[in-house]
Amino acid sequence: MPLNITYSCPECSEICRACVASDATELLCEECQSALRLTKGAAAEAELKKCLVCPSDELFLRKDFPQRLGVFIVVLGFVASSVAWSFHMLITTYAILFATALIDVTLYLLVGDLLECYRCHAQYRGVVDLEQHEGFDLEIHERHRQTQARLQQAEAALASEQASE
Repeated sequence: MPLNITYSCPECSEICRACVASDATELLCEECQSALRLTKGAAAEAELKKCLVCPSDELFLRKDFPQRLGVFIVVLGFVASSVAWSFHMLITTYAILFATALIDVTLYLLVGDLLECYRCHAQYRGVVDLEQHEGFDLEIHERHRQTQARLQQAEAALASEQASE
């Protein structure tokens, strides 16, 4: 069973989507035609042990739902209930809050899960044995974010040093 992967091309930074067979060795960017070599031994029969795009073995489980849309639904429910509250429409206020919560619970139950890499944010769908992976861990995320920030600072310092020479 092939894996579906969504990743950012390292060359052109375009979002790429691909269906990866278990025997695949590289991914081809449709935009810039650059080939990305897949990490060897990372996947076997739709079971993912580490990221195919980068060498990281830290993946987390999350819902396959746009987070911005979820936040928009909650904010819309909050604003609508606040407007109803300001007009002293108590039943309408609670009805809006209840409907928002019902939409949230329904989406939570209906939407499937995906795996995401902490380091490169590649997303994997169609993975078997999702329960072997943990949910989001802020400590791991922050470690990767800080590492990326230090690398960018070092690159900027090196670029300014080379420009001054």
